Amino acid sequence: MQSLNTDEKSQKTIKSWPKSERPRERLLLMGAAALSDSELLAILLRHGQKGTDVISEARMLLSKSGGLRNLLSSDGVRLRHYFRLGPVKSATLLAATEITRRQLREEMLGKNYVRDPASVLNYLYYSLRDKKKEVFKVLFLNKQNCILDEKDLFLGTIDEAAVHPREIVKAVLDFHATAVVLVHNHPSGRAVPSLEDKQITRKIIKACQSVSVAVLDHLIIGNNEYYSFREHGLLDESA
Repeated sequence: MQSLNTDEKSQKTIKSWPKSERPRERLLLMGAAALSDSELLAILLRHGQKGTDVISEARMLLSKSGGLRNLLSSDGVRLRHYFRLGPVKSATLLAATEITRRQLREEMLGKNYVRDPASVLNYLYYSLRDKKKEVFKVLFLNKQNCILDEKDLFLGTIDEAAVHPREIVKAVLDFHATAVVLVHNHPSGRAVPSLEDKQITRKIIKACQSVSVAVLDHLIIGNNEYYSFREHGLLDESA
């Protein structure tokens, strides 16, 4: 069957396309990796706006957002008002993003932080790098340095006034952890520790030492980059 060109496709619904060119059928036949970003997004959107096929709408959204990452890191308000998506499409994209985050979290839990930091960083990149505010997270580890759980403890500007070591110690005892990894993001995208970062790390280390809990690392997450206090020898300076 003769393929439809782009102009012809724009005047027709996906159902009128040859099966070999429909995104959903192509995915089932060839696998998700064979599809373009716009085709994968079209499957989630399901149908286009009135007078527009879903592939065209997907391409428009990717062009307007600058790519999948910017689109899928948007909250519900931005999806509705900036991208002009309805509640069903907005909810679908938010659900897809959350499913990915939970998958990465499952892969991280139980991993040995010292031997396998990659899965930890994958989760942290995905969950923190696009946050518009600073988030202070703690990973709780057992005696084998395997991750038991994680929790967001503080939100906003990360300084000595906002981060309370006693709250971290309380959470450590609640999770029966023997070690922790401290994590926070820099919305600026630059993973460089500030003086306040170093000062609060020093206070948290001392608080954790009082209950025989080790601070294995403090990670700063930026835009596809991270800074490790442990790798740069700053944990010893903070002790």
